[in-house]
Amino acid sequence: MHLSVAVVPAPAQVVVRLTGDAGRPTLARLTSALTRAAGHGTGSVVVDVAGARFDDGTGLQALAGFSDTLAAAGRRCRVVGAPAAVRRQVWEAGLAGRLELDGPLTGQDPVRPRPPRPDREPPVTTAWVPPLREEPRRPRPEPHAVHGPHSLRRSATPVALDRWR
Repeated sequence: MHLSVAVVPAPAQVVVRLTGDAGRPTLARLTSALTRAAGHGTGSVVVDVAGARFDDGTGLQALAGFSDTLAAAGRRCRVVGAPAAVRRQVWEAGLAGRLELDGPLTGQDPVRPRPPRPDREPPVTTAWVPPLREEPRRPRPEPHAVHGPHSLRRSATPVALDRWR
């Protein structure tokens, strides 16, 4: 298991970006990063979990404990970028009251498609219809009375096979 952690301090908040597996084997790395983030003394810590997986729930428990510690000190911890699977894990683990997430706990991902721009045409919702031809088609010649309909086919021109070798 691998967990990549980036701690990015800013004047008003610290962002902790998690990528990889946040579970029991990587718990020391996760708690170390959260401790570093809290040490900056900002009023808010934002934990970006968009690229993280929480297979055994240990990482979520650590985040909840960290959030509780910050709240007791009058500070705030927000968890952002959680995909639907992670939010569902938070709900099932009973951590909904302890973690502040950026979207709903159940249902679809909080990312919604952008509304169409007013300066562009609205998308066409009907099925594709081929354009009408402006030129009339030439009528087909009638088949020869003696040779029948096969007389309209082109005769095959023999090509030497050794030409392509």
